[in-house]
Amino acid sequence: MHDSELIVERLRPVAERIAQIPDETMAPEKYRDYFAGCASFLTEVLPIAGEQVPGQGLSLRQLEERNTRLYADILPEQYEKSYGNPAYAVHSFGKEMGQYLSMLYAEIRHCIAFAYEKKIWDLTILCELFSEVYSCFTDGEEPKAAEIRDILYWFFSDYSERMVADRIAEQVDPSRSFATDIVMSSDLSDLSYLYRYGEYITENETGVAAYLNSLSEEQIGAMAHTYTEGYRLGFVHAGIDLSKKKTVEIRYTIGFERMIRAAVKQFEKMGLKPTMFRYAQHAVSRRQMHRIGFTGTQANPQYEYDHRMDDALFLNEDFVSRKLRVTQTAFEKVKELAYVYAGPACQETFGEKTFTPVNKPECLSYSKKQQKLTTHMQNELSQITNRYIRGDQRSFTIIAYPVPEIGKQFTDIFAETVKVNTLDYTLYERIQQTMIDTLDKGRRVHVLGSGDNHTDLWISLHPLSDPDKQTIFENCVADVNIPVGEVFTSPVLSGTDGVLHVTGVFLEGLYYKDLELTFKDGRIASYSCKNFADEKENKDFILHNLLFDHETLPLGEFAIGTNTTAYKMARRFGIEAKMPILIAEKTGPHFAVGDTCYSWAEDVPVYNPNGKEIVARDNEVSLLRKKDPSKAYLNCHTDITIPYDELGLLAVEDRDGWMTEIIRDGRFVLPGTEELNIPLDEMDRMM
Repeated sequence: MHDSELIVERLRPVAERIAQIPDETMAPEKYRDYFAGCASFLTEVLPIAGEQVPGQGLSLRQLEERNTRLYADILPEQYEKSYGNPAYAVHSFGKEMGQYLSMLYAEIRHCIAFAYEKKIWDLTILCELFSEVYSCFTDGEEPKAAEIRDILYWFFSDYSERMVADRIAEQVDPSRSFATDIVMSSDLSDLSYLYRYGEYITENETGVAAYLNSLSEEQIGAMAHTYTEGYRLGFVHAGIDLSKKKTVEIRYTIGFERMIRAAVKQFEKMGLKPTMFRYAQHAVSRRQMHRIGFTGTQANPQYEYDHRMDDALFLNEDFVSRKLRVTQTAFEKVKELAYVYAGPACQETFGEKTFTPVNKPECLSYSKKQQKLTTHMQNELSQITNRYIRGDQRSFTIIAYPVPEIGKQFTDIFAETVKVNTLDYTLYERIQQTMIDTLDKGRRVHVLGSGDNHTDLWISLHPLSDPDKQTIFENCVADVNIPVGEVFTSPVLSGTDGVLHVTGVFLEGLYYKDLELTFKDGRIASYSCKNFADEKENKDFILHNLLFDHETLPLGEFAIGTNTTAYKMARRFGIEAKMPILIAEKTGPHFAVGDTCYSWAEDVPVYNPNGKEIVARDNEVSLLRKKDPSKAYLNCHTDITIPYDELGLLAVEDRDGWMTEIIRDGRFVLPGTEELNIPLDEMDRMM
């Protein structure tokens, strides 16, 4: 009997047992609703794995109804009394038991994805886990919370090897083709294909798919070409031989399949096969709220926020050691595939409703020891990954488009975004080079806010030993980072001092009000925001979601965004708060905390279009890699942009102390850059 048959034989009896639970009264009364609800959910989900094509034969309305049923309990209108809500579970069962059962509830919900992908092993182990926990409540005495915790702990410990191996294989193995098959084989004119993923489907997915279906093949091909050509140019500009690579990892948003299909065909002409995989499901592989892989609209961002640290239940030194070992082993098994992996091509979206999370004390959260452990683990995992997928031998690209949730002018905003993504890079290359020529003469830059923005920050610049052949700033045209429009550098940390302030900004989907970071020698010395009334709550919010539990972060990047056309678009449609960082970072000076832009590839020469080598690839933190890589990389890089209308001054001080203004009161004043003001002037006339 094959392993797959053995797994099916394991699943059948446990599924039959689970189907009986809703009619039983053996569990203590206060727990019956919880177990009956979980069992009913599993009983509805499991048969989907047996459908040859999930949902085939159902009408579009029936598919919509089933999709809504599967996600109903965690949607905002139902969430207050959902066991997926740790606050409700703790209220119902007490703190520890409530936390553990809510975590189990969240893990069980991932059976939706596993059923649609026919991942029988994952379905089986989760059903067995649920059945084991249920049995603890049926022998006449309520179990202690520690007993449930131990069951969950050993579940993740025992199965982590398979979970990690599957996740790594999905990244590099094109034969794992669940999503690829949907993209390349579906009738994309029939929107029922959207329900084959098992993700929550909203007007965002249906609206984008319908809109793309209204475009010509030529328009779709042009959109895809911007995406794939940017990817190709990333290799050209980095001097990496793309012909040695065989796979490209495509990360996309459901609804964009028509563009992605065209992109796959264009990548194939480059000799690249696609890998596409869903964002991580098991807590072993998740990293807070990050969704790496194909994704749809979040059914409820608060639900995902509440469960972002569920791994706190099992995160200890033994688990970290085990995960590092199994990651090494998993990569070793697929090292040939990893060697020919070229890197990710990411298609992102913007325009979703803004989300300000509620911090709940009932949620599982990291202890201070666990904060240090997770930082250590991510550093070590990055080093293992870099040994098999070398940073100096891969590249990437990112492009973003709006979704219908952005508002009634969705189609106009989409069309304008296409224009922004395809601006004439030669124009920007010339203007930006003028700016770089001035910056290369400087020793530091002074940035001042205006109005309610009280930024006052000095940024130290890398010295040049041979100005004729070297440069400090990269002239960023539309390759890996679409759209065009920035010059950036890795600052010298020593002497980088002052305050960075923004009145409001969205970072990784979370809103920060009056975010303020104070830097001393290029490292964050203090931080605050005004999201919550309690100061500690504000600091914890920044610590977990911006510093990623590091005690401090260095200033890894300083950049000047030049895409005033994108800024005009945002102001014209009133979508400043909804712009993705990918575009927002081009609409003013921005500052990235964390790793430099060249992390894991600092020793690879990089050149501007004029032939000069960009020598500012390191800072005092990244240089630690020469002795201890674990201290050199932070595994985060978050851009914070000051919009032009909050900018009073950006000026460079040369070696003799003379100041040259580049931007004054939100306008470019450096000779040779004035053309960037045209969209700003047009915007003023429109207002």
